[in-house]
Amino acid sequence: MSDEKKEQFTPGEGDTATAVKSKPAQTSNNPKTLPPFKVLLHNDDENSFEHVIRSIMKLTRLTAEDAIERTIEAHESGLSLLLTTHRERAELYQEQFQTFQIITTIEEA
Repeated sequence: MSDEKKEQFTPGEGDTATAVKSKPAQTSNNPKTLPPFKVLLHNDDENSFEHVIRSIMKLTRLTAEDAIERTIEAHESGLSLLLTTHRERAELYQEQFQTFQIITTIEEA
């Protein structure tokens, strides 16, 4: 610093010092939730019950009982809801089931 004389402020009567706080920009702490998508199992005449059940258990977290239920439902009604998740994961499941020659589709929940 230089040796120049610095001017100092001395508050006098009527003078007040205030700190100015700036507001932070509005940010949302809540992340947007992704829209849910259904992964639907279709009935087909090509695959055995055992193959479909094993594939469901391998690709999802469904139990054997749940995999059996959904396979039977797809067989009897033509369609069964396997799970609901966000779009990218639903697309991944669809691709994975396709590698096992199992027909699934996805649709917005």
